[in-house]
Amino acid sequence: MNKIYIFGHRKPDTDSVTSAISLSYLKNQLGYKTEPRVLGDINLETKFVLDYFGVESPKYLNDVKLQIRDIKYHKDYYLKYNSSVKEAYDFMMDHCITGVPLIDDAQKFLTLVTIKNITNDLIDGNFNELKTSYDNILKTLNGKEIVRIDEEIEGSILIAAYDTQTFLNTVTLCSNDILIAGGRVEILKKAIMSKVKLIINVGGRYIPDELIKLAYENKVNIILSPYDTFRTSKLIGLSNYIYAILPKGRICTFNELDYYDDFIKESNKLKHNNYPIVNKKGVCKGLLRVTEVTDIEKKKVILVDHNESDQSVEGLEEAEIVEVLDHHKIGNISTNKPINFRNMSVGSTNTIIYQQFLETKTEIPKSIAGIMLSGILSDTLALTSPSKTSYDEEAVANLSVIAQVNPEEYAIEMFKAGTSLEGRSKEDVINTDIKLYPINDGKIAVSQVFTLDYDNILKEKDEYQKVIEKMKENGSYQMVVLVVTDILKNGSYLFYTESEKNILENAFHIENLNQGYYLDGLVSRKKQIIPCIMEEMK
Repeated sequence: MNKIYIFGHRKPDTDSVTSAISLSYLKNQLGYKTEPRVLGDINLETKFVLDYFGVESPKYLNDVKLQIRDIKYHKDYYLKYNSSVKEAYDFMMDHCITGVPLIDDAQKFLTLVTIKNITNDLIDGNFNELKTSYDNILKTLNGKEIVRIDEEIEGSILIAAYDTQTFLNTVTLCSNDILIAGGRVEILKKAIMSKVKLIINVGGRYIPDELIKLAYENKVNIILSPYDTFRTSKLIGLSNYIYAILPKGRICTFNELDYYDDFIKESNKLKHNNYPIVNKKGVCKGLLRVTEVTDIEKKKVILVDHNESDQSVEGLEEAEIVEVLDHHKIGNISTNKPINFRNMSVGSTNTIIYQQFLETKTEIPKSIAGIMLSGILSDTLALTSPSKTSYDEEAVANLSVIAQVNPEEYAIEMFKAGTSLEGRSKEDVINTDIKLYPINDGKIAVSQVFTLDYDNILKEKDEYQKVIEKMKENGSYQMVVLVVTDILKNGSYLFYTESEKNILENAFHIENLNQGYYLDGLVSRKKQIIPCIMEEMK
């Protein structure tokens, strides 16, 4: 079963992070293989929550773009560098491929051999020299071991084609000769006494015991070939080490983590068909053939707390969305086939997940109950936000019992931990929880900051104003709004780009709007802020 990634939006808040973790736990209990991930750094509040309940922070997910490893290439298709030419040829024929990577003893990629390399060697190669192993010769000739002195055989190939007397009188043998002989005792004896490297006796002919004993004494290797002289001489060259026939030069490889679109672009330039696949350590994983790229396994994902492509992971269009759980307005996410899409008008995604725990009759552990509770309290401002529903209230009541915390006291502790602005830049504060919304032909950016100490922001409101004006210019937004929500007062202060002042005045029915204007009861970006702005900008 393929792993399914579960994640929230690009600006992780407590609800999105904890809903990814809690839903992943539920899915795994139901038999799925899932993993929670985050698309950015978690904020102080979320860190407090995870630490409080002893839950590990999810790993970062950079993207879900198609990678080489998502393609069903020929995994484990490779040969050792000391394989024979014939072994390489047979491997390619057996697997219907035209190339195969060569590896060293540690499985590191060395080079690529193709049918073209073998063909060129058969036509233009050096037919007189042999460099290979004793075993390669045995396998290539389907031979029988008679005398084995050396594991590696290197020398010049010679055929005893003359009649016996002529051969004995005219041919001089030396220690690096590889003699293909026909079983004539006088010639075999001369070869052994000359201490040749190897004798290949053809036709399966019997070799006298005294010659075998003499061969051991003179350290001469002997192999018995079942074939005749002609066929043996034709096959012997195919026992050569495959790496010995390869031309020099760089072979283009791809890492299994490389993106599929980068592979396609590069392969279109090179016009090759065979590409070795390696990992980051250079270990060969197999072979990818361009003409066979048809079976692709897209990464499977479940989206929580969002359903807008702009808020989601990079490369989402290359992934397979299998499910969505959200409590925001329906966005622009689309799929190629029907999926489970659960969207409820509640205050938190964790409330929806809590309902799923009940529906599937799955027990909720204390730690999971704690982080789910935290997500609901965070998104509903401890059940004071207009977005809260009776479902949220029921979930908080039951989860707080399982988590063994007082929800009111715990919420204050959580908000205090998460609203500290000490040591943070203005840009960091604004970007902690900023969301983009498409409107007409552009986008607006709305950031929401929760705090228990608005005075510190008020002292530096001019600097915050400069940052959002710069954000509008650099991001090409139609509007940038910073909403600073005072959790204890249950209201929000507005900071905005000046050119859109009249839009906010009309949207919220304000006569004399100014920077830092306070609106009592305005706490929900989803239900109170965005709908009003969008309606005014239509």
